[in-house]
Order: sequence, then C-alpha cells, then structure tokens
Amino acid sequence: MNPVALITGASRGIGRGIALELAKLNYDLVINYASNVSAARETAADCVSAARAAGKSIRVEICQADIGSGAERRKLIEFTKGEFARLDLLVNNAGVAPEVRADILEASEESFDRLIRINVKGPYFLTQLAARWMIEQHKLGGRPRKIVTISSVSAYTASVNRGDYCIAKAALSMLTPLYAARLAQHGISVYEIRPGLIRTDMTGPVRAKYDKLIDEGLTPIKRWGKPEDVGKAVAAIAQNLLPFSTGEVINVDGGFHLRTL
Repeated sequence: MNPVALITGASRGIGRGIALELAKLNYDLVINYASNVSAARETAADCVSAARAAGKSIRVEICQADIGSGAERRKLIEFTKGEFARLDLLVNNAGVAPEVRADILEASEESFDRLIRINVKGPYFLTQLAARWMIEQHKLGGRPRKIVTISSVSAYTASVNRGDYCIAKAALSMLTPLYAARLAQHGISVYEIRPGLIRTDMTGPVRAKYDKLIDEGLTPIKRWGKPEDVGKAVAAIAQNLLPFSTGEVINVDGGFHLRTL
C-alpha cells in the first residue's frame, strides 16, 4: 500500500513542486486547492505522469478547501479519510501574500486579519486535526508519520511594506517546535522548511527587483530557487532520511540566511 500525503495549496508554485517530487516516491496524493480547479487537475495529471516515468503507480485526488475556514479544514481531513483511510505526511504549504503591499504605517487591519487567518490559524488547526488522526494510526503501527510546514525567510527578515506577511510567517514558525515537542512521543516528526526567493506566481511582481539583487550577491548561490528545490527537501523527509531529527528548520534559500563579512 502506498503512503499518503496531503499537500495544501498544491495546484501551483511550491505546492505543485512538492507534489511532483512526492509522486516520484510512490506517494498517493491529496492535492488541495482554494479556487483554481483547472490548475489542480493539471497538477494531479502531471503527478501521475511523473510517477509513471519513475516506474511507480499512484493515485491522486483533488479537494477544494479554504484552510482559513474551520469547516473546510475538517472537510479536507474527512475527504482524505474517505478516499485513502490513512495519512502518512501532511505538508502545510498553502499561504497568501498581501493583496496590497502597504507600508506598515498605512497597512489595514483587514489585510492583517486575512493573513493571520490563512497563513497561521489555518495550518495550526489543520495540523491539530491531522495530528489527532496520526496518533490513532500510530497505535496500529506502520511507517513513521511526518508533518512539514513551509514557511519563509520572511519569518525573520523585515519587509516594511508587507509587515502583515512577516508577522504571519514569524508566528507560523512556532508551529514546528510546538508540535514537534508534543508529538514525538507518538512517533510523529515535525519539520519546517524555510524557502527564500522561489520563482513562482507570487514572486512574479517583484522579479526584476530580485534579479538585480541576486546578481549583486544577495544570496551566495546566485540564482532563483525553483519549486522543485523545496520539493526535494520535502522528499528527503518523506523518505525518512532524517530519522533522529524533529523540530528542525531546513533552509532552502540559496544561503540567504548566512551572515558573512
């Protein structure tokens, strides 16, 4: 029986990159999406093709759910239970950027509340639901189960024209040590992956700005990150290649986090 992964926000960008890498490892997948059903279907089909090319056979299902909604978080878990009856890996990837980049002296409470609801409250309580189910499964034995949260270098990097995003990502980073400490006794390992500049739709509007900064040495590895770079980090965890680690932060940022003189 194939292991099962639930990936939130997996129709495009980083989530899609993660899904494709897990497909190659023979994971059955739940592809969660918020609104773009055509992109979700395309990702699902591409995952089946990627698995086939790797000599694997997988099943992929898509499920619409806004993780900022409690009812829809529950729907997503119930969907996974109904379709696969197991969950080996949860990847908290879904997240949003501010609709308007605004100086922190002008930014609105509405934008702040939206980012906290989707980027923090959503994964926090989805992890709670998934963890309860994983604990039940752990009692029956089987492979180690894992939870991975995709955060951002914005968790510790000040961007004064999107303070709400930075605050949300900083808060999200606490999810991993909290759940890692609570779930280790149940054989569930928890990790944070912290991407840097990844070429996706979300970073499209600032591409020219960061092209210049990368050329000038912003990151030791002088290129944009790709969704598959993050996917490969998740794949390492999924293969149980870090069996004596939990609560760990894995930087996928081209070395941005380094401080050099």
